[in-house]
Amino acid sequence: VQIVESGGGLVQPGGSLRLSCTASGTIFSVAAAGWYRQAPGKQRELVAFMSRLGNTTYQDSVTGRFTISRDRARQTLYLQMNALQPEDTGIYYCNGGTPEALSRMAFESWGRGTQVTVSS
Repeated sequence: VQIVESGGGLVQPGGSLRLSCTASGTIFSVAAAGWYRQAPGKQRELVAFMSRLGNTTYQDSVTGRFTISRDRARQTLYLQMNALQPEDTGIYYCNGGTPEALSRMAFESWGRGTQVTVSS
């Protein structure tokens, strides 16, 4: 599976970004999916999850500010990020699979991620 994340950039605190993620095959149309963040010097963590049926859960730090969604026809996963804070800075990755795999980050393939920097 080839995964490509995009949409990152430099944004001021309070700003917004919309990340996109595409993958080869149909994984984002049939499986659960998630967005991860790896902050500088920290481990990668799951920040947004969407089940196969479309139910969503978020890490407490992003609840109410981030929204995960998908376009099944376009095989694309999105992460709308609003009210961004400096603590949101990091490289954002996406992946798809079973909920267990997403929770354990048990994937053979990862994309390069997209850098998000929140700074004034």
